[in-house]
Amino acid sequence: MTKNTNGTKTIYLTLIAIAVIIVRYSTSRPNYNSGDRIKITAIVRSEPVNYDNSQYLKLAGLKFYLPLYPGISYGDKVVVEGIVDGDKLSQPALKEIVATKAVIYKTRSKLLEVYNRSLPTNESALVAGVTIGSKSGISSEFWESLRRSGTAHVVVASGMNVTLVAGFLLAMCLSLVKRKNAILIVILGIWIYAVICGFDAPIVRAAIMGSIGFLAQLTGRLNQTIRAVIYSAFIMLFVVPDWIFDVGFILSFTATLSLVVFTKKVKDFVEKIKLINKLPELFKESLITTTSAQIGVIPVLYFTFGSYNPLSIAANVLTLWTIPIITIVGFIGGIFGMLYYPFGQAVLLLIYPLAKYFTGIVGFFG
Repeated sequence: MTKNTNGTKTIYLTLIAIAVIIVRYSTSRPNYNSGDRIKITAIVRSEPVNYDNSQYLKLAGLKFYLPLYPGISYGDKVVVEGIVDGDKLSQPALKEIVATKAVIYKTRSKLLEVYNRSLPTNESALVAGVTIGSKSGISSEFWESLRRSGTAHVVVASGMNVTLVAGFLLAMCLSLVKRKNAILIVILGIWIYAVICGFDAPIVRAAIMGSIGFLAQLTGRLNQTIRAVIYSAFIMLFVVPDWIFDVGFILSFTATLSLVVFTKKVKDFVEKIKLINKLPELFKESLITTTSAQIGVIPVLYFTFGSYNPLSIAANVLTLWTIPIITIVGFIGGIFGMLYYPFGQAVLLLIYPLAKYFTGIVGFFG
């Protein structure tokens, strides 16, 4: 099949996907009218965002704030009453909260407990963020520094984390079972990890694309990244149409497409600069990755937040290399800490210097 034929098929697939999503979105709107008093009974599928005096949730297509206590956790079943006001729920009142009993949600809570006990506030929030995508422990001051320095995306489990988890699982499984079975175990592991992290758009996108890539290996087909991106976006928006306006969804796909399109061009350009070639390979790779992603992300950031810090590339170059180490050691330390806390704490203290370095860089640029 020629390159032009592949390109034409991709365009047709994209147009069909857009048409289906438009229909799906228009038919998925909740049948609410402003002023209606409603009761929402739902399971919290995304971790609530905690502020100093409140917690933010979005359930049944409506956004609202509740008092910080009692705290609501990912996986809890809640009953909330309020008055519909556009896409918001005004005067929300928490009527009932049933703590989750599912093992997978409890695993997340126990991991958070280990991190919080083992490390200082900002460092534990960082480790929890990069390993399991938790934002609950991030203080408003630290979050603002992350946002201003352009490193907030790092403290959210995403594609890099899924790649690390998948690679780690594959290496373990290949020594125990046949490759076909190993790939199936890895795909299952990716989705278990996604559930633990919370179904935020970046982690779901990475899980779907990772699954597509491994299924392509399993069937002996060539994995085309652009098509994998289109399939992932289609699946996500078909299941959760509201994600089309989610900043995390938009940034995740914009960064991914930007990496696919620009990485080779940026790498070729960077390799012509002698000064950059003298940098350690870790920093050079971070520079190439960051610059490639930022080309697509900058317009979205500026349009969404009204500002962009040009020094964010430097902040990312100086911090990105720490993430694989923090993720792997942080996850292992968390698991050990659940089994025998002193041992887990000892493992987590190994990455404390790296976590402290990261928060220091964020503080400097933010």
